[in-house]
Amino acid sequence: MCEHGSDTDEEHRTDTEQFRFSSVLAAFSVSSVVFMEIYIKKRDGTREPYNADRINRSIERACHGLSDPISMVTQIATETRLTLYDGITTEEMDQATINAAVQNIKEDIEYDRVATRLLLKTVYRRVVGEFENKEETLEKMHRDGFIRFVTEGVAEGLLDARMKEKYNLERLADCLDLERDELFEYAGLSSLLNRYAVKDKEQQPRETPQYFFMRIAMGLAYNEQDPNAWAKKFYDKMSRLEYVAGGSTNIHAGTPRPALSNCFLLEIHDDIEHIAKSVADVIKLSKASGGIGASITKLRAAGSPLSSNNTTSSGPTPFAKIIDTAIRAVQRGGKKKGALCFYMENWHYDFPEFLDWKHNAGDDYLRMRTANTAVFLSDEFMRRVASNSDWYMFDPKEVADLNELYGDRFVKRYNEYVALAEAGKLRIFKKVPAREQFRQMLVSLQTTSHPWLTWKDAINLRALNNNTGTIHMSNLCTEICLPQDKDNIAVCNLASINLATHVHNKEISWSRLESSVRFAVRQLDNLIDINVLPVKEAEAGDKENRAIGLGVMGFTDTLEKLGIAYDSDFAADFADRIFEFISYMAIDESASLAQERGSYSHFQGSGWSRGKVPIDTLLRLERDRGLPLTVMKESRHRGLNWDVLREKVKKGMRNATLMAVAPNANIGLVAGTTPGIDPRFAQVFSRNKISGKYLDINHNLVLDLKNMGLWEKVRDEIIEAQGDIEHISDIPEHIKKIYKTSFTTSPLAFIEVAARAQKWVDQALSRNMYLETRDIEETMKIYQTAWEKGVKTTYYLHMKPRHTAEQSTVHVNKAEKMGKLGFAAAFMRKPEAAPASSGGITKLQPPLLTPSPLPKGETRILGASQDLERPSSDAKGVQLRYGRPDAARAGVVDNPPAEDGSAPFTKGDFPMARSFSPMQAEMPSPVRVEVREAVAVVASAMTVSEDAVSEDVGVSSQTKTEGTRPTLTVEQVLARANEMEKAMAGRSGRGFGGVALGPTSAGPEDPQDQFICDSCQ
Repeated sequence: MCEHGSDTDEEHRTDTEQFRFSSVLAAFSVSSVVFMEIYIKKRDGTREPYNADRINRSIERACHGLSDPISMVTQIATETRLTLYDGITTEEMDQATINAAVQNIKEDIEYDRVATRLLLKTVYRRVVGEFENKEETLEKMHRDGFIRFVTEGVAEGLLDARMKEKYNLERLADCLDLERDELFEYAGLSSLLNRYAVKDKEQQPRETPQYFFMRIAMGLAYNEQDPNAWAKKFYDKMSRLEYVAGGSTNIHAGTPRPALSNCFLLEIHDDIEHIAKSVADVIKLSKASGGIGASITKLRAAGSPLSSNNTTSSGPTPFAKIIDTAIRAVQRGGKKKGALCFYMENWHYDFPEFLDWKHNAGDDYLRMRTANTAVFLSDEFMRRVASNSDWYMFDPKEVADLNELYGDRFVKRYNEYVALAEAGKLRIFKKVPAREQFRQMLVSLQTTSHPWLTWKDAINLRALNNNTGTIHMSNLCTEICLPQDKDNIAVCNLASINLATHVHNKEISWSRLESSVRFAVRQLDNLIDINVLPVKEAEAGDKENRAIGLGVMGFTDTLEKLGIAYDSDFAADFADRIFEFISYMAIDESASLAQERGSYSHFQGSGWSRGKVPIDTLLRLERDRGLPLTVMKESRHRGLNWDVLREKVKKGMRNATLMAVAPNANIGLVAGTTPGIDPRFAQVFSRNKISGKYLDINHNLVLDLKNMGLWEKVRDEIIEAQGDIEHISDIPEHIKKIYKTSFTTSPLAFIEVAARAQKWVDQALSRNMYLETRDIEETMKIYQTAWEKGVKTTYYLHMKPRHTAEQSTVHVNKAEKMGKLGFAAAFMRKPEAAPASSGGITKLQPPLLTPSPLPKGETRILGASQDLERPSSDAKGVQLRYGRPDAARAGVVDNPPAEDGSAPFTKGDFPMARSFSPMQAEMPSPVRVEVREAVAVVASAMTVSEDAVSEDVGVSSQTKTEGTRPTLTVEQVLARANEMEKAMAGRSGRGFGGVALGPTSAGPEDPQDQFICDSCQ
């Protein structure tokens, strides 16, 4: 039956399996005859009859090699068939099949593999051409298609001419490994196609995943002596998902205008010309797909005198509002929304107003609706918080040098200004208890997730590149630490190592990790010479400092694979060891590149030139604070000779910075792993991304529970518990410890992991925080602990919701609350006049809470009667039950009706993820109910006897008599389903153009999705 199956495949099938497959296809063939006649609209506009057999075989190929292909084929084909309508396009039909697979992922993660394969099929067909009935193999067509993709892409202006001129396309085409497409999960593949793939004018992808990786590899190897060899090496690493380039690089590499940088940091100076220029620079940089950090500390306070016109300043807020409005209007690279973070030091006179910028209430003129905010805190302030001393705020016009100072020099000068203020020698100042201001920051952080807390002295005192000036801020995602001034906009270029792909047999493959780090550093250095930037100050900063930020993703994924709990000492030690190793190899590779290509312009005078490495800077920070850092300062990795590396570093470094750990939520999704160093928000939750809404299920947990025989038993409990397994009694304690979620893991563990990693990272880490507590005093202690351990920056603070939404993908018994109202109430109400809606699906009235009388002559389907007892077995003793169907009953409705009379919630209710060509149609609740009924009818027809079908399949309300159990033939069952489909089509004016999109997803939504930027992704 499987067209691509080998003789060996057939030999491994038992006669029973062959018979069951044949029965399934036969049933579908019958259904294609008796159901309403459907024609498919092809791309060229012609119509052809719907061919159920061809669709079924396509699904079977996608299920090949999985554990229960028969059940999966049946389930997907049945659900797909019931979403079709006459005139459906081939693209919509493909998407309907994909959606049918996606909505079953909650039941079995193998459906994710099926959905991925089905999506890949549509991509291959669009990019390389129709391949399923060709004599040529897909591999050969894929190879030839790559050469065509590059050649035509250059001719059409989609790709850089160097992509054709610099490379032997035939040689590179031979390197493409189609099997690596199997590494993707559905959400990752869909995100790649929507967010990063090169598209045509119709916004359809022009490249397959392997073309995508080769495009990036080629686009970053132009200047190598042997570009073909290095393109192959870069491709080999990225296509294995061992590291992934940053978001901007993924979008623009290999294109005619390669704007490849992710992060820009600019300081806005206190003159109107520079303010105006900064607004223009922000627009240009945002258009080039960069995320921006902007310091506004230098802007004078409101009420400060202006000598130019003898008036007073309006302060930073109005100018910030202009920028906030500007970035809202800009789409970064045409694919990402503009994003920026304002930084201010908390001694600024207008800092209290700055704290209110992100609040919803208040004058909109004084609120930032798009931009983010972060505060740049000094050690002096943190000491005053600890001692409960006063804190003074000044007008930057009067204390202009404070912004440039840090450490002891800042403390000395700050105290001098305090004395001047108390002596009445400053025009304006404010005095508040330091502890109260810190409290106000954290209250705002709890309520708005802003401002993010970052520490100026830890950043500057530990910087190895501070010979070029003071660092006045971090970036949009708080992981970049680079100096900037009026003539230099700091630029950083990102990539992330996927730690999870370097786990083999419960151990880290250190040799493979070393090669990944070295290749990624070289690739990032190449990027700088190819990069095109729209602002000359950014171009200068990029070329002179050659700053790169190599990060990691999959930290939690790796811990799970190794069987380590995030909040254990083992996790902190693991972070220490692996970040030390990556840091060592990255520094060594940059030093080697300096020998090959030369050092960066400002190497002399840097900490590097004195033989310093990141771990050496801890002592400087400790001495300056006068307080011991509460973090281990020793090396944890045997075999790394830091003294040898220090001597090598003295001779030259290619890059001013090497490491920065971005949040990388988007490229983490592409790679199918956890973002950055973050724990999992939940074991099952939904992700809201620009590319669609996805169900995220922890595959590691599922596999562990399956190996214990527990997954089927606890699956729905996990979803009902919002993806938290802590209180599920059937799950062993050691599993609960490994799979804690973000809100059940101690925040001190987050800090310890970050502090251990920060020892080795020369820039910073984007450290999200997750708290259950709303106690301000406790929150203050947590952030003070982060400062004491030397953490440089923090990112969003996520508070555990006080209330959670009821899940729509598992049945919830609400009988005690609502009473028993009967199943029929969910769908017996007649629709109003059908208004038009997207996708052609009409909007029906919501279900009643009380039963409506059944219209005369209407048939009850599958238990529409309130008083109808469901038999426990059919006429032949085959158990007919609710719950996960086995192979012989795949497709039967999973859940019984809710006892409040509402429709039962099933797999069809949670939102479908969108691929690059989604069918955006919402099916209202009454229609969803009838679709599920029809699914059960058809599935039953496939699996029960032809001469006897139990009452559970369907009983006419007019023919049912007490004490009798009528039987239906297969033809009668299919005919009845056909009648029901026609009735539904008549109500809506057409057939079904999409699958059911439920109101909520399985599990809670990831809180990062409503905040997180994607410049660093």
